[in-house]
Amino acid sequence: MDKSVAYSKEEYILTIIDQVKAYTRTILQSIFDKEPVNYMEASSLYGLILQARHNISLLSSFYNQASDPELRDLIKTAIYQHAVPTIENCEKLLREGGAELPDTHFPSHPLYDKTNYPKGVQLTDMEIAIAVGNLARSSQLILFLSLQQCYQPEILLAISSLMSNGLQWDYQLLQLMLHRGWLPNAPKVQQPTLH
Repeated sequence: MDKSVAYSKEEYILTIIDQVKAYTRTILQSIFDKEPVNYMEASSLYGLILQARHNISLLSSFYNQASDPELRDLIKTAIYQHAVPTIENCEKLLREGGAELPDTHFPSHPLYDKTNYPKGVQLTDMEIAIAVGNLARSSQLILFLSLQQCYQPEILLAISSLMSNGLQWDYQLLQLMLHRGWLPNAPKVQQPTLH
């Protein structure tokens, strides 16, 4: 080992310890020091808030048209246990990060116990379940893409928690659709046989 180029054992160990200390300090600062949200994080949080607000508007309309009691309960859960907490959590993160809140709102429709729509206008429960499933899928995709743009641990944890809760809800909807026969029957793709 060439002494003019290499560190001594003591210097090398000190260098590693200094690097570990610096890395540890950086991690602790990122946890305890509130940094402003960066542009990508703010953009993701804005998108999540707008998506959730729009979902509430659509879900409340679907709730009023649905006749299946379990589907109505799932839609109500999607509004009050998923969309509303998403808005509240994301707005809190934006406020803590020193960012402005988006001011775009969509009308939320009151939830009625029973509404009478003309037969030609009202969606079937199957159509509603598929539409709600598509909303859930697009929301999960937005959460996943938002997760990839985050650097701050508290934002990562909040978004991953929203994703986890959403996936559990998605599973309940899928089970209901399977039980009711509302999933479209897609034919299998047949591979040509070689002779």
